[in-house]
Amino acid sequence: MNRRNFFNGAAATAVGAVAAASVSRVAMAALPEPVLQASANTMPPLVPSSGRPYNPVVTLNGWTLPWRMNQGVKEFHLVAEPVVREMTPGFKAHMWGYNGQSPGPTIEVVEGDLVRVFVTNKLPEHTSVHWHGQRLPNGMDGVSGLNQRAIGVGKTFVYEFVARRPGTFMYHPHADEMTQMAMGMMGFWVTHPKTKNPLISEVDRDFCFLLNAYDIDPGSMTPKIMTMLDFNIWSWNSRVFPGIDTLNVRYKDKVRIRVGNLTMTNHPIHLHGHEFEITGSDGGPWPLAARVPEITADIAVGQMRQLEFLADEEGDWAFHCHKSHHTMNAMGHNVPTMIGVDHRGLVGKLQKAVPDYMVMGERGMADMGEMEMALPDNTAPMMTGQGPYGGVEMGGMFSILKVRKDQKPGDYKDPGWFKQPAGTQAFEWTTPLPDPARFKAESPGAKTAPATEVQVRKPTSHKHH
Repeated sequence: MNRRNFFNGAAATAVGAVAAASVSRVAMAALPEPVLQASANTMPPLVPSSGRPYNPVVTLNGWTLPWRMNQGVKEFHLVAEPVVREMTPGFKAHMWGYNGQSPGPTIEVVEGDLVRVFVTNKLPEHTSVHWHGQRLPNGMDGVSGLNQRAIGVGKTFVYEFVARRPGTFMYHPHADEMTQMAMGMMGFWVTHPKTKNPLISEVDRDFCFLLNAYDIDPGSMTPKIMTMLDFNIWSWNSRVFPGIDTLNVRYKDKVRIRVGNLTMTNHPIHLHGHEFEITGSDGGPWPLAARVPEITADIAVGQMRQLEFLADEEGDWAFHCHKSHHTMNAMGHNVPTMIGVDHRGLVGKLQKAVPDYMVMGERGMADMGEMEMALPDNTAPMMTGQGPYGGVEMGGMFSILKVRKDQKPGDYKDPGWFKQPAGTQAFEWTTPLPDPARFKAESPGAKTAPATEVQVRKPTSHKHH
């Protein structure tokens, strides 16, 4: 993490917008120093150095915001500002976020903590912060115009409340939401239990990320804020495959994955190789009787889910949204289906006039993941990613759970590709196949059903014949 001077202008600046006014040095002197993050890598868990102890989470392609203890109060400083987010190598977007990133940093506290959050607005318009799922005084709920005056450009507001219940939450603006959330303003919040809770398991690995979606034309960098349904970038923590880091765990680890949905549609999040239980939501931990084994959790808009499982199958296991068009990048919605149409003669003629012309989808879309098609600058390939055996042909909301016996406790480094033991991998069959049993029924002498005669009558004005 980089600690940068808040006054030297090193924070990300607005792109094509009026820069927000700085907060005065006098006003900032009593506030916690803002901590900014430029890297899109998954940062190690932030082990608490003050306050009540807890087992920290790991934010996928993100980080946890440091705090300071001030006379028993846990103080954080969020800076709302324009940012540049690398969504995958070779593809960056102009977004709005917090402390240098979109989503903003995860905030981790403990049940019973008195929390004070300073929010400085360096956007070109007013904002506010809603603490999604928290029990708090009405005036701290963050809906501008209803609970408070909006945070003006260059202003700093303070929110203060007790983290009354443990669970999985998030924060986001409640001012000009259509623009600010479409531009990437959101962040995760985790409240850890202060003592052992019979409904909250102790886990070895605790991951979290937010589902978000954008409409960014190929070759451009700024999301369209007026899009309601036809998004073309489906992301986890504003990252798309192959830019989403893998979830690396030790064999037999108890794993928790916390997921929040701030897109405009539901997402069936599917895990290969394991069964999990949904153990909680932003409403709190679920009763034991409500938990059943699942391999897919459908997460609706505005919901949060906690998925827990025992990582007891070694390997590289796909983990993704099960809506197939959500595992693609920068796709077009108006591409016609050309499967079965032979374009070879036509393509040759067209390429004489348009050398870069390429047909799409005459044998299916897998070719798109293989061909080296020229793309506009700053555009992620639609289907991409290489595995140990070839193209993965994925994008968007896709990652990999990597379970290894030799992964050390607390080690989150990528262990590389899994080597399947001999005899445990599908392979090509090259010897002749026996005739199917149905061939015997079709042999000479076998009885066949009589032909069926179909008579068709068409209604006319005359008598039917």
